[in-house]
Amino acid sequence: ANLLGLRAGRIKNPLGLYNDTRDVAFTRPSILLPQSIYFDRVRDVALSADSVQLYGEHRMKTGVIGFQLSAGYPRASREAELALLGSDFPGELDEQTSLIGRIMYEGDGGRLRVALSAVDLNIDYSPATVSPPDLLPGSIQFQPYIFSAQYNAESWSLTGEYALRRFRFDDLGGIPDLRFTGESYYLQGTYRFNPYWEALLRYDVLFTDRDDRDGEDFAALTGRPAHSRFAKDLTVGLGWNATPSILLRAEYHNVDGTGWLPIPDNPDPRATEEHWDMFLLQASFRF
Repeated sequence: ANLLGLRAGRIKNPLGLYNDTRDVAFTRPSILLPQSIYFDRVRDVALSADSVQLYGEHRMKTGVIGFQLSAGYPRASREAELALLGSDFPGELDEQTSLIGRIMYEGDGGRLRVALSAVDLNIDYSPATVSPPDLLPGSIQFQPYIFSAQYNAESWSLTGEYALRRFRFDDLGGIPDLRFTGESYYLQGTYRFNPYWEALLRYDVLFTDRDDRDGEDFAALTGRPAHSRFAKDLTVGLGWNATPSILLRAEYHNVDGTGWLPIPDNPDPRATEEHWDMFLLQASFRF
């Protein structure tokens, strides 16, 4: 059986295994998704876009192959400018036509899931009418490629995702590293003790520049902390499905590096510490 369709509007971006439903607590394995893949500090850009999407699936005896391909305009916001340019400059980002696509195979009723996601994100920068401008008019191209795999057994699941992220800055002036490639990955295991309790263990790694993994070259060039260019997060968590409508979670993160910290909450990178911890609690209700 085959399916082919078209949708238009503000559409969730088909990225990895979790982006489509990242705002629904009952569909994700933890309070925070792996930040090396699902950045909350650029949530608006990652979550959805005003676009047209072609989608389809092909059902076989061995499983289902599905795809989504979107063309549209990303939601460039202040958080995106801070993440991409490192500061809130007196100008604006102008969205340009971008492409987002994913192909996924699901076998044996969802026991095995394998996917490849790719993005060609294009944004122009227009400086404010100040003299001299902080930056020149230019463009930003961001091209992440995400490889995803998941195996689900009766009482446990094993998930891993690996991403390469190509950055290209043209004609802006004053921006270091005009060409570089980021790298990130995580490995995650969940164990279901019974229908009510679930435990999680995850190791999540981010390198902003795979050729400068420790950030020392970036620090020498900019004076900013080397640890702002990477993050290594060890996470343990526990979830309790108290009722079909109530989910309670607790989660602990031990992090080395600040590569994915939100810049609006940490405007001075020199004030951050390389080693830090985070403890989270969440109560979710659905109806």
